[in-house]
Amino acid sequence: MQTVILAAGRGTRMRPLTDRRAKPMLPVAEKPLVAHTADAAIEAGATSLTLVVGYEADDVRSYFGDERGGVPVEFAVQTEQRGTADAVRAAAATLDDDAPFVVLNGDALYDVPSLAALYGDGGTPAVGSYSVTNPSSYGVLETSDDGYVTGVVEKPENPPSSLVNAGAYVFPVEAHGWLDVAESDRGELELTDVLTTVCEQCDVRGVAFDRWLDVGRPWELLEANEWKLAELDARFDSIRRIDGDVSEHAELHGTVVVEAGAEIRSGVVVEGPVLVRRGATIGPNAYVRGHTLIGEGAKVGHAVEVKNSVLMAGATVGHLSYVGDSILGRDVNFGAGTKVANLRHDGEAVRQMLKGKLVSSGRRKYGVVLGDGAKTGINSSLNAGVRLPTDGTVRPGETVLYDRIGESEEK
Repeated sequence: MQTVILAAGRGTRMRPLTDRRAKPMLPVAEKPLVAHTADAAIEAGATSLTLVVGYEADDVRSYFGDERGGVPVEFAVQTEQRGTADAVRAAAATLDDDAPFVVLNGDALYDVPSLAALYGDGGTPAVGSYSVTNPSSYGVLETSDDGYVTGVVEKPENPPSSLVNAGAYVFPVEAHGWLDVAESDRGELELTDVLTTVCEQCDVRGVAFDRWLDVGRPWELLEANEWKLAELDARFDSIRRIDGDVSEHAELHGTVVVEAGAEIRSGVVVEGPVLVRRGATIGPNAYVRGHTLIGEGAKVGHAVEVKNSVLMAGATVGHLSYVGDSILGRDVNFGAGTKVANLRHDGEAVRQMLKGKLVSSGRRKYGVVLGDGAKTGINSSLNAGVRLPTDGTVRPGETVLYDRIGESEEK
């Protein structure tokens, strides 16, 4: 079935990680976030893909090319970020207007069996749903007694159900003519308004998803990597795949993948699931554990411990440092002795500043988020929940207690 994947957004809540790339292109294990969505769609039954691009569009185009997994790929440009209905409308010219179509969010993870259930009923109208304990933060689906979806309510104080909109739709042929919607109160053209029309005109199946993750905030990028790194053995057909150079004096435990061109030096202990990408080096005498991604060309040096973290391409933690439950952007450099805090003394969930408000991550252990090119001086300390801006710096011996991305920078 023809499938549209929305990948045009920047993702301001992901700043500073999205200063120089679109949110759907952030790394999740061995490929970008949106590639997991595309591959799941192909496995579930997509016969063509249209990726709607906008911010940093060339990165998406160059990554995908004109086909993926034998399925043709086209691109549609959303010139202004005017909402999800506008994004689908931008893709309309690439679609056959006499056939139903699927729409997926490119910044979400879907499990293949759930998507297969969405695709698998001959193109009848459907929307993916996911049950959560606190639905008030999402678009919540309204359902009839016989299980059909009758509408969606955005972030209601009194949710009509625990089922949230998973951003996965099968739209009928008629929906090609229903994409012109009025602006919402927040000034956007909303795909949920298209869904409302579909619900009024058709019986819409609610397809319960077993697993789904909306990746909108930095700690959710950590969770996405935890999900996909835990599946490394399935995707690489081996609990331990070693294509790089591993010293005979290193220890690897659990699921570990070392790509060609990567090097694990003497005295290193790796406890998986861990993915070490090509060109990366670890050690000597380093300790890497938890669900950890060591990106292309990244360096983890002598007496460094990295736990449950994402080090993007070119990030360097040279020696005598600790990184826990954190995300380091491309080409970050830690001075010797830099330490990351990842736990509050009161045991509460770590909070992070987003758009001028402190927001709970829901995680008892959560470290720092550093933009591309950020650098720390020797013997510096970073408090739990801190963000450093792109190309930001920390002085030697400095303790950073508070977020360094101002509210004005996030708008």
